Amino acid sequence: MEQVERPGESGGPGRGPLSRRRFGAGVLSFGGALVVAPLGTGSAAADDSGRAANAPLRPAGHGTTLRHGSAARAGLLAEHVDEVTAVAERYLGPSPRHPYWAGAVVLAGRGGTVALEKAVGKAVRYQDYDSATDTAVEFPPDQQIDATPDTVYDLASLSKLFTSLVAVQLIECGRIELEAPVARYVPEYAGGGKQDITVRQLLTHTSGLQADIAFYKFGSRQEMLQALWDEKPVNPPGTVYLYSDLSMISLQQVLERVTGKPLDRLVAEGITGPLGMTATRYNPPASWKPRIAATEVARLPWSGLDRGLVWGEVHDENAYAFDGVAGHAGVFSRAWDMAVLARTLLNGGVYGGVRILSEKSVDLMFSDFNTAFPGDDHGLGFELYQHWYMGAMATPSTGGHTGFTGTSIVLDPTTDSFLVIMGNSVHPVRTWRSGSAPRVAAGDRFARAVPVRPAHGGTAWFGGMASATTATLALPALDTSAGARLACDLWWDTEPGSDALRAETSTDGGATWQPLTFTTRAPGGAGPVTHDDGAVTGYNGRVWHALDAVLPADASLLVRWRYTTDSLYVGRGVYVGALKVRSARALLYSDARPGDNSRVQSVGWTREQD
Repeated sequence: MEQVERPGESGGPGRGPLSRRRFGAGVLSFGGALVVAPLGTGSAAADDSGRAANAPLRPAGHGTTLRHGSAARAGLLAEHVDEVTAVAERYLGPSPRHPYWAGAVVLAGRGGTVALEKAVGKAVRYQDYDSATDTAVEFPPDQQIDATPDTVYDLASLSKLFTSLVAVQLIECGRIELEAPVARYVPEYAGGGKQDITVRQLLTHTSGLQADIAFYKFGSRQEMLQALWDEKPVNPPGTVYLYSDLSMISLQQVLERVTGKPLDRLVAEGITGPLGMTATRYNPPASWKPRIAATEVARLPWSGLDRGLVWGEVHDENAYAFDGVAGHAGVFSRAWDMAVLARTLLNGGVYGGVRILSEKSVDLMFSDFNTAFPGDDHGLGFELYQHWYMGAMATPSTGGHTGFTGTSIVLDPTTDSFLVIMGNSVHPVRTWRSGSAPRVAAGDRFARAVPVRPAHGGTAWFGGMASATTATLALPALDTSAGARLACDLWWDTEPGSDALRAETSTDGGATWQPLTFTTRAPGGAGPVTHDDGAVTGYNGRVWHALDAVLPADASLLVRWRYTTDSLYVGRGVYVGALKVRSARALLYSDARPGDNSRVQSVGWTREQD
């Protein structure tokens, strides 16, 4: 029974009312959600040859494949890519008291290039844990095992993505319908008032079911399933977002009932086999144990089961009760295999010559079906726009997921980049770590590695990526008494609502400041957008906007930019470039003039090429 550490059901503090709609082909808006027009038969269509209903069938062309390469080859900034490794290493130490994880593998790439694949720490370090003293007992040094890039990790809830992928494959080939009630495929599921729960609601955690129940306390599989059939929703279906393992366990029953095959076989035939993910499976054989990262010393009361050191078997108690194959947990994998999956989805469902999903189906996985629940953006299986673990990689298009054992994956289609983190953060015990600080820090550093090139000129002012700070950029005093306009290039990506960039003016030497109303226009935009409050926040499409503002008339006007961030998360940041102030008769200020630039007062801002 996975205990997932997540923000509150509102989507976490600091989130504004923004949510995402990405309308791929076959997707329609309706009633604050997305519904799906029937998809044509695609790569996952069934045939009469006995092959899996969700297995790839037709040639795919050629999707980008992965290879190792330099940061420069990937179009990344090497110094910031290296900082991702530093993050992983830092959390091997006190975080704040105990190590966050015993070891980890971080993998980061862009396009077809994996620019970073680094292992730190230990895959196996501890043999026991003493709860009375909150201390761990280490294996002798010669029995400890270093983490390597090929270390296999228990994915925990990243397994939900595999369940979701199989479901979308079956939707694509017409075996199940997204808006159909689950009870159509599993009649027993109607018990307990669940007759109206749909497949979509399972995939988006809006089924109304509670987070989980202790299946491992039942004596047989039949008893566990009967408990699922009898389970009652805690909320009316479709009215609340509540992350639920029960939703994915329920979805597993649909997939297995419709196909007549167990989930592990569906995943192997439709995903891992075709993609060559040879180190990804449920229930790894005993021969794999030396390359598998150990998880928890599972004992009562902190664990639901008294199993001792869990190593080579699934950590999640409910998945263990389901013999290692469950819709919510159970998959083991390595970083490279997960990168292949990430690349496949960023390619639109194809990798090399193998297609596992159509582009339309991939769009569904990255389309926000939860517009009725701002802050809880969710595609079919993938979470969207979640700063709490994606860090500055989060955009309305960014998909990802976490696993309780210390794993995560983030895919950013806007920059064609991906970040995989494989860690054993419950080794030796789940109480030694909390939160997602390493994930956020790694996401921030990798987002910074994707350059933002100035629209004009070689450099632009960058407001940084620090939390809980105020950065100011002030122009020298200007005589605008005859009238003047401010023009510049503006780029912003901040945590929505809580972090903002403000333009302000002062006519009393900086004693007080007033908002400066301005307009922005995106490239190819239909018309300017007016910002009456003089501020921008959230996501701007990660493109440069042209800003224009009429300045107040004053003999000694001060103009400044003020970028404020809260104590939680940050976006990629804010940039201001090509600043100019013109009167009707003269150029009063220009970034391009060294003398003007030297008179700018900057606190927390730096001139950057990227």
